[in-house]
Amino acid sequence: MRISAAQRTENENRIRAAMDRLLRGEIPPGGKCDIKTLAREAGVDRTAFYGTRPYAHLRTEFERRLHALQQAGDIPDPREAQITRLKAENAKLRERLTQSEQTIIKLTDFRTQALDRLAAQHEEIVRLRQAAAGTSRVSRLPAPRTTVIGTCS
Repeated sequence: MRISAAQRTENENRIRAAMDRLLRGEIPPGGKCDIKTLAREAGVDRTAFYGTRPYAHLRTEFERRLHALQQAGDIPDPREAQITRLKAENAKLRERLTQSEQTIIKLTDFRTQALDRLAAQHEEIVRLRQAAAGTSRVSRLPAPRTTVIGTCS
């Protein structure tokens, strides 16, 4: 069914008005800032926006304006803004997780080295005690007294 020039102009005006509303962030419930919602809000068949159909130039204009807003950091669709925010937050959390894992690896290596050093020092002490016990030149000190005589003031 063909439409008259007046009907086409009226449809284009409705599409442009719906386009302006969507790009301002006035998204209807259950809709997004996309061609499907634009067609529904303007009361036009969605297929009229594709190929060589009469409103393909308006789809191009809508997508260009939407892209320009997104490049400027203004996202009219609150869900898209939330998705963008959550993706950025997810990336930061992944970076923190990577840094935490690297820190854990470093601390585990440090712990292993410290335990190895302690074990080596213990073995050296045991070896020196055994060497000292075998010679008579080393004199033993008396054990410390454990009883206190009088006041300690």
